[in-house]
Amino acid sequence: MSNRNSQANKSAARERIRAERERQKKREKLRRQLVVAGAVVGVLALAGGVGYAVMKANEPTGWEAAKEAKLTKPAHTQGENGTEILIGDKNAKETLEVFEDIRCPACAAFEQSSGEALLKDVEDGRYKVRFTMYSFIDGMASGEGSKNALSALGAALDVSPEAFLKFKAALYSTKYHPDEREDVYAKDAELLKVAGDVPELKGNKSFATAVKKGTYDRWTMEMTALFGRKGVKGTPNFFHGDKKLVMAEIPQQQMTQAQYNQLALANFKKMIDQEFGPAKGAGAGKGKGADDGRTGGAGNGIREGEKAP
Repeated sequence: MSNRNSQANKSAARERIRAERERQKKREKLRRQLVVAGAVVGVLALAGGVGYAVMKANEPTGWEAAKEAKLTKPAHTQGENGTEILIGDKNAKETLEVFEDIRCPACAAFEQSSGEALLKDVEDGRYKVRFTMYSFIDGMASGEGSKNALSALGAALDVSPEAFLKFKAALYSTKYHPDEREDVYAKDAELLKVAGDVPELKGNKSFATAVKKGTYDRWTMEMTALFGRKGVKGTPNFFHGDKKLVMAEIPQQQMTQAQYNQLALANFKKMIDQEFGPAKGAGAGKGKGADDGRTGGAGNGIREGEKAP
């Protein structure tokens, strides 16, 4: 082999080696670029994921979210947001306002002793009754049973005023009403079990669906936003117009439940008689064209001269 050919072969070999090194450098540069790009994408994705997680974490949930939900007002309600639950003879001239909280033990005691007497007066047309339902015990004792039960009461009211009254009485009954420290009514299953004792609600699929879906959760928040209306921050409370009605206290002494109920009923009747005058007997106060005494949405829950809440 000539010296010239040997030099040429060496030059060609060196060129091949140089070219291969250049290709390797380009591949390495591209690899680094891809790694950096992937890292940037990963960081951006992580940042986006964190941002999304933070955004979701800051979104209201549960009953806070219910404040922003679409408002569905139960049938048989009045007022801009359906917060007037007015039940009674449309011809009754007077309105008794009752403030309650479903978890309230004193409200349960009132219902168990005097609930039937109140409804008897309503049926007789002695007065209409406006219920304002609160949920302050959820905050005091923690939980959400008052709100959840009120939402279910909205579903019952949508069925009929009778269903609302019977369901409320069942929720307050000795059979079902829990200790206020136990948040039993936060469970839909418990509310539906209680509703099984109400003929209008037993097996009622639309009612059950409304309870499970929380159809009246936003309405519940509108109702409980009235807390403090007329200065009422405890339950039960009774008003006739702007006048607060007060029952005599029951003596602190040992007595049976029956004796307690008898005294509580007597005190309620005395309070009502002093404000509305003696009862005139069954059927009194019913005028021509009156309905069955338990109609909802009849008349106006606001007394003349009183401002709506």
